[in-house]
This record gives sequence, C-alpha cells and structure tokens, in this order.
Amino acid sequence: MCAHVDGWSGTGSDVGAASVRSGSALNGSPPVEVQSLRKTYGHVVAVDGVDLTVHTGDVYGYLGPNGAGKTTTLRMVLGLIRRDGGAVRLFGRDPAEGPAALAGVAGFVESPTFYPYLSGRENLELLGTLDGGCPGRWVDECLDRVGLLDRARDRVGGYSLGMRQRLGIAASLMRRPALLVLDEPANGLDPAGIRDMRQLISELPEQGVTILYSSHLLAEVEDVCNRVAILNAGRVAFEGGLDELRASFGETTRIVTPDAARTVAIAAASGIAAAKVEDDAVWIDAPTSAVDALTLALGSAGIPIRSLTRERRSLEELFFQLTENTS
Repeated sequence: MCAHVDGWSGTGSDVGAASVRSGSALNGSPPVEVQSLRKTYGHVVAVDGVDLTVHTGDVYGYLGPNGAGKTTTLRMVLGLIRRDGGAVRLFGRDPAEGPAALAGVAGFVESPTFYPYLSGRENLELLGTLDGGCPGRWVDECLDRVGLLDRARDRVGGYSLGMRQRLGIAASLMRRPALLVLDEPANGLDPAGIRDMRQLISELPEQGVTILYSSHLLAEVEDVCNRVAILNAGRVAFEGGLDELRASFGETTRIVTPDAARTVAIAAASGIAAAKVEDDAVWIDAPTSAVDALTLALGSAGIPIRSLTRERRSLEELFFQLTENTS
C-alpha cells in the first residue's frame, strides 16, 4: 500500500499522509476527536477551544469564513503544527506523537505541491517508492479516478491549479485511507471537475473512507456532507447534522404580494420583526401560527397573496446567519 507525507518528504506542501501502513487504523475509535483545541500566534487567538467529532462513514464539512481558523485546525489535527492546548485523537492516537500515529490517514492542507519537472505518474510513483513500493496498476487506477490518466505522462509544471488539486487527491487515494482530510479540494476546478469531485467524495464512504472536508463552496458541502461544523472567529458556532442545523433555525416563509413594502409593515405591526424583501418576495422567519395571522391581516388590508410557500433554509443562509454580525 502507498503512503506519503509531503510535509515531511520534501515536496513542499502540508500533506497529512504518514509513511506507514494503515492496517491498524480501524480500532473502533472515532476517526477524529478534537477537544478544547487552541492555537495562538502572539496575541492573536487563531483557534479557541474547538470541539468536534468525526464518526466512521461521515462526510464531515468543516466550514468558516476566511481567517476563521479552519486551516490552522487541520494542521493541528494532522500534527503539522503544534497545538497550544487541547487534545486531538485520530483513531484514538495523538498525531503529535509522530508519523506512526497517522496510520490510515491521508489528505492535504492547502494546495498540494509536487515536483514540477516530473510527470503526474512519476510523482505518484516516487511517493509510492517512499512508502515501500506501489504497483503501477494502482497508480493508474488512482489517476483514472480523478480524471488524470490521459495526462499522466505530462509534467506537473504544465498542470493547471485544478489538475494539481486532482493529483493531490490521487496521491491521497494511493494510501487506501480510512480517513481522508481534504482542504478546499475543488479549488481551481471547472464546473465539470466540481461535479466529478462531488461524485467521487459521495462514493468514498461506501468504500470505507471517512472524509473531513473543508470548503468554502457551500452548495457542494450541502450536496455531499451529512454533518458539518461551522467555525467563526476560532470557535465552533455549530456542530451536527444538516437537518439539526436547519431545525435549529426553523423554516422560512416566502410570500409574493403586489405590495411588498406594506406587507413588511403589516408583518411588523403583527409582531413579526424578521421580515425582509428579496427577489420580489417577502421572506418571513416566524412560526406557522404567526404566518396564519399575517395572512388574515393582509386580507383585511386588501392585499392579495399571489403565492405563499414554506421553504427549507439553504446551508448558505444558515452559514451567514451564524457567521455575520457577530463579535
């Protein structure tokens, strides 16, 4: 089996795959357990008491605005930087103890970097050699899975950013990991590449791979992830299932009328403060009983309702509600 750690083998990127076999990785412990994780840089607190748990089979989305501490967290999770407090366990092992604690773990933090003067296949063969050897057919299979088999002979120096991202995933898959850590894997991909990435990620849990997936593409996370953590200013604002997140905020109501401004005013007079006009409709955050009362009030005011729908909130809406206008 193939494994590599680019951060330690000299290829120049933070890649969390240990040069060890992963047969001992599945020991019954959760793939990722983080408790009270903390990291400071001088007076700046980058990560402040983060708790999260990734269960076996999860596609776990790790979200947050730029500067929230996502990448710093992932580096500590993979043992690439020291933590200033808290605990990390990968399958029950502390990554700070060295490469052996990363058995069964693969992935990359930020953009993976390879030797530009070597081809894609040669880069992967080199990584396989560092791990004790790897059959050429497995290298080709990993390249094929990320759509790079037809460019395998080309030098990586001529690859686009999206192609290098896909090569990084191929390098990670060579390990046959039990835990795959991906930091912005769709960075630089075109729409077709994002579609293929989504399909690949959705298939991996069926093959025994748990995924910790950091991304700013909220629609992609919503499509492939079953659980998420949303980080804001170094702290976890939410952790749990997507359904739990939506339920914690409730549904929203969309009302289309010929007089949106008066509708908002009547909603406010009825005690509904959370009403706004967007896309030629009035959006209301209120329980069903309040919406029922509003429809009667609109009828009494002579304002017809052209449509009224209860809609599930998107992950994007919930993300902004958790991360904007907070101290």
